[in-house]
Amino acid sequence: MAVSFIVVLLFLLTCLTPFLNPQTFWFIGFCGIMAPHLIVLLLLSIIFWLIAKPKLALIPVITLLIGYNQIKTVFAFHIKESFVKEKKANTIRIVDWNVQSLLGLSKNKEVKKHIKEDIATAILDLQPDIICMQEFNNTPLVADNISLFSNTYPYYFFSGDYARRNGYQSGCIIFSKYPIIHSDKIKYPVAESLIYADLVKGNDTIRIYTTHLQSFKFKKQDYDDIEKIKQQDEDALIASKNIYAKMKLAFKRRGKQTNIVTTEIAKSPYPSVICGDFNDVPNSYTYFQIKGNRQDAFLKKSFGIGRTFNSLALTLRIDYILPTKDFTVHQFGLIDEGLSDHTMLVSDLSLNK
Repeated sequence: MAVSFIVVLLFLLTCLTPFLNPQTFWFIGFCGIMAPHLIVLLLLSIIFWLIAKPKLALIPVITLLIGYNQIKTVFAFHIKESFVKEKKANTIRIVDWNVQSLLGLSKNKEVKKHIKEDIATAILDLQPDIICMQEFNNTPLVADNISLFSNTYPYYFFSGDYARRNGYQSGCIIFSKYPIIHSDKIKYPVAESLIYADLVKGNDTIRIYTTHLQSFKFKKQDYDDIEKIKQQDEDALIASKNIYAKMKLAFKRRGKQTNIVTTEIAKSPYPSVICGDFNDVPNSYTYFQIKGNRQDAFLKKSFGIGRTFNSLALTLRIDYILPTKDFTVHQFGLIDEGLSDHTMLVSDLSLNK
């Protein structure tokens, strides 16, 4: 019985994630990550108490009803349909993808030589109108990665958040088939930024935002530490402290970044779409604040949990396409090309007339 009540209390605390900024209340970030597991435990608790003491089953039932907003952000309930490659007339196809510095997943040197071209081919094959990428890099005199796309997409805006002396830059980038009449970058206090581009399609102007929010910055040693924790290794306590410290810092930084993003996207004079790698799950302050009254293309057209980060847990949907209600979402797809630790997102939208 004690376990059931602990699960109830943790889930009720999770219900506060839309309101408690982890910049101050950093612990709430951990609750958001646990949300899908807590929901499953509450469902199992209902079954258990219906058998043991039916009246007590009301407690987890009421808890789930209180947390309805948390549940509906985790699970999409639409019949799953295959993404149709042929695009309908008058729709706008957007691709969003964290391309992991164009490094790929293979350790084979020969395979790695072609990763950049493979990533470009995978995107261009979908014939999107707009491409948003995070962890994109370019070194004009050594590896001109922009040229992989600029022949087809002559209009682009690159954040260039990180730079080196040899001309290397990395960050977020927006490519477009439509002319860009204005673009800008809003810097975060640490490292990266939010960027946007105003695009003209016919008589309409739309604003596209993309960003990469603070990650946990786990390295190989951190993943090894996670395995130690899972296996209750003798070094698990030290490993837990290291992981905990990195997660706490990321939660706090994302809280500050989220406030910047929320303020900026509210200023848009045009219908807009924000997409990118938020590095946070749907049950988080980050998601609830940035989404606001926007649509979630995944929730509108998909089924299931929609994992977009291919490491650690099966419940990590951390990449999003969020259009305002000025758009109709026609279809959405998650395409795993095995070329990045993130899955590619693609959606067809149209402006409501």
